[in-house]
Parts: sequence; structure tokens; C-alpha cells
Amino acid sequence: MINLLIDKIKEQNSPIVVGLDPKVEFLPECVREKAFKDFGHSSKAIGEAFYEFNKGIIDHIYDVVPSVKPQIAMYEQYGIEGLIAYKKTVDYAKSKGLVVIGDIKRGDIASTAEAYAVGHLGQVTIEGNTERGFDSDFITINPYMGYDTIKPFLDVCKEENRGLFVLVKTSNPSSGDFQDLKVGDDFLYERVAMKVDEWGQEHMGQEYSYVGAVVGATYPEVGKRLRELMPKTYFLVPGYGAQGGKAEDMAHYFNKDGLGAIINSSRGIIAAHKNPKYEQFKNEGFAMASRQAVLDMKKELEEALR
Repeated sequence: MINLLIDKIKEQNSPIVVGLDPKVEFLPECVREKAFKDFGHSSKAIGEAFYEFNKGIIDHIYDVVPSVKPQIAMYEQYGIEGLIAYKKTVDYAKSKGLVVIGDIKRGDIASTAEAYAVGHLGQVTIEGNTERGFDSDFITINPYMGYDTIKPFLDVCKEENRGLFVLVKTSNPSSGDFQDLKVGDDFLYERVAMKVDEWGQEHMGQEYSYVGAVVGATYPEVGKRLRELMPKTYFLVPGYGAQGGKAEDMAHYFNKDGLGAIINSSRGIIAAHKNPKYEQFKNEGFAMASRQAVLDMKKELEEALR
């Protein structure tokens, strides 16, 4: 799957992943009001609205980005109806040829990790009938509990030709509370990076490992150091735009081959219709606003990486 992701990045010259993290306040009035009319003020209405919102955006960006990243918590808060919308979003994105990164950030003891891995990346057999769960191409995972909680994910990835992005240095302001602690002469995030590089050698693609790393856009100097420690690791870089990550800092995350990183933008793209810059696309034109925001981001990155 990492080979497919890289091929799509090269083909579109677009190292961008769009975070499908809907909130009610992001929904245009036309989508929200139709859902409420059809399903009342209920979790069913929100689930349907989220899916229609995502579907519209996917229809307008699938040819200019290689990947989308739905954040499962945005859907889980609405219970089963939210998870149905999540699953429908994953399936629809894949039907349009997009690589799907399920942003689930799981991490638990081995038996539980195996269940998470099977549910999100693998398949189950029920009396001879095989079914897939959420069916993502990649997922994000938390390494805090160590290798025995990572190995089940690696095993399923090898079986299913799927991939992982392991949290290494996150973009949030207090990430340093633990990640910046010193362990001997190293920062903790450096020790995690070394482990990710080691795990990645167990599952290599043509150029890069199937085991990637989450490295926040808000710490470019850290990104530069981690690029040195993980030369064959693909970086998923959150925090661009709304969280403060800047285009001119993104060069630190890429290798000299121009590859090695995919930059995430969520609200800056899916809520673009609320930005005065894209006012001409508001309400029914919300998906066109997202497309234009992607094209603008692509241009910014091209200029910064040139």
C-alpha cells in the first residue's frame, strides 16, 4: 500500500492528505437543514449529514489529492450512526481511488491490538464467510505500551499489504510533556523514532517502509532531526495551516528525492467555505471551496519545496 500511495503522490505531484474531520459547525446550511428535515434532530441526521458532506468533498478532490484521513472520534461521538457514516466515508473514498488513512490512534495489549488491527485493516471469518470491518489502507497507532502491542498490527499489515503511521512527535502544544523528556542523551521522541525505523525494516516497500511516522508540522527542527533518524520512513505530517504549520517549514520533512512526507490539512480544507477567501463558494458551493483550498495548498507547497 505504501507503494500505491507514493505512486499516487508522484502522479498528482500532490503530497497532501485531506483530514475528513467533520463538525456540525462545519456543515453548510444546505446539508445540515436537509438532514434535520429528513431525520429530525438526531444522531441519525448528523451521521447522514457528515456522509453527504464528506461525499461532496471527495467528489471534488479525488483527482488532486492521493489520500484522505477520517478521524474516527468525530464520528464515534454520535454512536452507531456516526460509525456508519465513518464506514460509508471510507468505502466511498476507496471507490474513488483514494488511499484511506484511518486516524484511530489505537494502542493496547497484544490481544486487544490484534482485534483493533483486524477490525480496521484486516478481515474476520464467520462460519466460513469472510468480511472486512472498517477496511482502511493505513491507520495511526500509539506506541506507548511497547513492541508487543505493535507486533499484532505489523502482522496484520504483512498479511493484508496495509500500513501504519506510528505517533512519534505530535503537533499539539503540550506534546513535549512526555515526548521531549530526556532518556540518556536522547529525547524520548528520538528513541521512539529509532524503534519505528527498526520496526519498519520488518515490512519494507520498494522505496519506503509500510511503517510510517506521525511527525507534527509545528516542530520543523524536530522534523529535520527525525528525517535523519528515519530515512526510509514515510511521515504523516499533521498541524499544517490552522494549527500553525507553515509551507516554508515543510522542506524539513522530505528527503532529497522529494518524497518521504504527506502533509495533512483538515479544517483548512473541509471548512474552506467558511473562509472569507472562498466566499464565492459558500453554502451549496462548499465542495468547490475545498477543491480550491487544496489547489492553493498544493501551490504553496510547490513553491516552498522548489
